[in-house]
Amino acid sequence: MEPVKQGKNLFKGAFILTAAALFTKLLSAGYRIPFQNIAGDIGFYIYQQVYPFYGVAMALATTGFPVVLSKLYAEEKKRGLQLLAASYLLLQLFGLLCFGILYAGSDFIARWMGDPGLAILMRTVSVIFLLFPAISVMRGYFQGKGDMIPTASSQIGEQSIRVVTILAIALLFTRQGFSLYYVGAGAMFGSVTGGIVSLIILLLFLRHRKQERRDWNPRDFFMPGFKEMKRIAGILGPQGLAICISSLLMVFIQLGDALNLYSLLVIKGIAAMEAKELKGVFDRGQPIIQLGLTAASTISLSLVPLIASIRLKKNKQFLIHKIRLAMRVTAVIGAGAAVGLWAIARPTNIMLFENGHGTDVLAILSGGILFSSIAMTASSILQGRGVLFPPAVAILAAFPLKYALNLILVPRYGTIGAAWATATTLLLVAVAVGLILRKNINGKVFDRPFLKKLLIAAVSMVIFLKLFLFGTEFLYELGSMRLASSVQAVSSCFFGAFLYLFIIVRGGVFKEDELALFPFGSKLAYFLPHDRSRKI
Repeated sequence: MEPVKQGKNLFKGAFILTAAALFTKLLSAGYRIPFQNIAGDIGFYIYQQVYPFYGVAMALATTGFPVVLSKLYAEEKKRGLQLLAASYLLLQLFGLLCFGILYAGSDFIARWMGDPGLAILMRTVSVIFLLFPAISVMRGYFQGKGDMIPTASSQIGEQSIRVVTILAIALLFTRQGFSLYYVGAGAMFGSVTGGIVSLIILLLFLRHRKQERRDWNPRDFFMPGFKEMKRIAGILGPQGLAICISSLLMVFIQLGDALNLYSLLVIKGIAAMEAKELKGVFDRGQPIIQLGLTAASTISLSLVPLIASIRLKKNKQFLIHKIRLAMRVTAVIGAGAAVGLWAIARPTNIMLFENGHGTDVLAILSGGILFSSIAMTASSILQGRGVLFPPAVAILAAFPLKYALNLILVPRYGTIGAAWATATTLLLVAVAVGLILRKNINGKVFDRPFLKKLLIAAVSMVIFLKLFLFGTEFLYELGSMRLASSVQAVSSCFFGAFLYLFIIVRGGVFKEDELALFPFGSKLAYFLPHDRSRKI
């Protein structure tokens, strides 16, 4: 394949996967808000307790093994079927092991969480580990051929069916008066229906494409030898798990809370039902952080395929510029989202979740948007440069750190302590991954003038938003609290974002060609200082 054509295919494929990832992330974060409205805070607590285990399976089938498999298949096409057969066998054994541990150990894990009723949800979610091996192998095969459409289609189909299943079952079961644990188990069944649909979509692509039918001739499959299995396992296991771990930062945070936050609240002397409700209120922050993280990382991550390309590795100065640009974009959007949410936490909470319970917790958790987005973007850049294990270790450390900080802070401060534990953990992980990136590029990631301009923009926005909220308090006297909060939250978000970006752009943080990365970038360019308005 010609280099130019190969480069075009790389960026086209990266764009398709980025678009699919954006859609699925927004869908995955967004559905939890109506689910909480349907099931209430206790129903949301029940669902969120088991969600991290689904998150692990999702990462294995999406960002972990398919990426490594695609690389191996592209390099070893002559032995492609042997590679796929060995990979499927290894992953299926791993999937069976995970299924067995979760299914057989469901009662033990539920008791560890302090709530035996969660066992039925654990058994339901365990089934997804039987499906991910086949999904991973087929996605890796298609990606290895440079065809991203089947992977993107399967991701979109999977999440769409999953969300429809979750909301439909939640609505049906709550109306029928079922136990909230059955509502949660029904919602978890959405992961199974989504996985099945994803598998069907991939199989349909295999069946209806002539080239795929030739590539997947059953007569060409054969059992690989032990030596070959060992070789593939030595590549697939460490690299696949490292990439998977690097995408699981927020899942590790949620897992730490799932395993000990509720039980620590009960030990603190809070009644069981109240503790469940408090945990459900605390979990309101997760979809909001996920939405903010998606917004902050999507634009910057679109630069990662460019950073990873061979062509750029020959131009070190240009490469370092693009890395710093990706990190600046992440910091600008992440800081804006974090500080903005902190300022308007109360109306946002009421608008999305019907009341203001846990607003102080949500305000503290808002800092996690900035820290997690920096950590995830830096980790993705390092992956693009072939540095897999150091960022994975830093992100994996988030789980024991969060778990330990909960043990220290929750008995004294309750869910406020858990929120500080989350923010502190994400800050430390962001610093660790940032230092790894700094060492890798042999220079600063952010310079002092940039940080100064970012601080000025953030403080200015906070002052404006607080004054705006004060000036619109009269809205609560005119109608319902939720409607007034919605007007406040949406309008302050719009005006605050405009002011924030105006100060950022006017301060010369980005050049005109760099603003093209942002939505309405050509319009933002009008606010550039005169001497920066031209492309450099």
